[in-house]
Amino acid sequence: MSRTAAELFDLSGRVALVTGGSRGLGREMVLAFAQAGADVVISSRKLDACEAVAEEVRALGREALPVAAHAGRWDELDALADRAYEHFGRVDVLVNNAGMSPLFESLDTLGEELFDKVVALNLKGPFRLASVVGTRMAAGDGGSIINVSSTASLRPHWALMPYGAAKAGLNAMTEAFAGAFGPTVRVNAIAPGTFLTDVSRAWDMETFAKIAADFPLERGGQPDEIVGLALYLASDASSYVTGATVVIDGGAMWGTRKPTG
Repeated sequence: MSRTAAELFDLSGRVALVTGGSRGLGREMVLAFAQAGADVVISSRKLDACEAVAEEVRALGREALPVAAHAGRWDELDALADRAYEHFGRVDVLVNNAGMSPLFESLDTLGEELFDKVVALNLKGPFRLASVVGTRMAAGDGGSIINVSSTASLRPHWALMPYGAAKAGLNAMTEAFAGAFGPTVRVNAIAPGTFLTDVSRAWDMETFAKIAADFPLERGGQPDEIVGLALYLASDASSYVTGATVVIDGGAMWGTRKPTG
């Protein structure tokens, strides 16, 4: 029997775990999942920030569990998964959203410590959390894993090289996990372009506006514009989608808006 669109996107009775869930795109996804009926585990390094978003979730009538955890450290991710299962008994949606893309002056001066931190947070951590949660999902009722990648993984730039390389690895893992945990667990990736999250407050917006004028949509994304795609991949609306990396960047990766010459 076919279901309505509202039924396909409904997350009632499900539990979502979002790393980097206290701000930016992570916070938007947390609130969207709660509005769709899910209870949510909110994780980031700062417990007070997680608790603030948890209050927003509770105001929507859903249950929230704030957990402080470093998304690049295996032992803390193991503990995060255990806390989620101890509290809710299940995880139906996992979003590996935490990440970092630090600035550096040149490739030859990029230090090993910073390089390792970038790889740990953007690649090693998502591998570990998807492994432990995905294994439990596959042994239970299944679920959906969403890895937040980046267009830097598909069109790399030297200034984003460690970050883009780690995210490219995340794309590869997305496909591999889809094969490992199918057929009951779907694993997909979102590859955002430029979104105007709180990080953008430090940008030179006049310079960015000139760059964005060449995007097909002529602007950066607003944080809540991640919601439609995230809900789609988290819910039964995407029940035949797995192993995919979906770009959401206002068309920026595919070329300039206006023809030249």
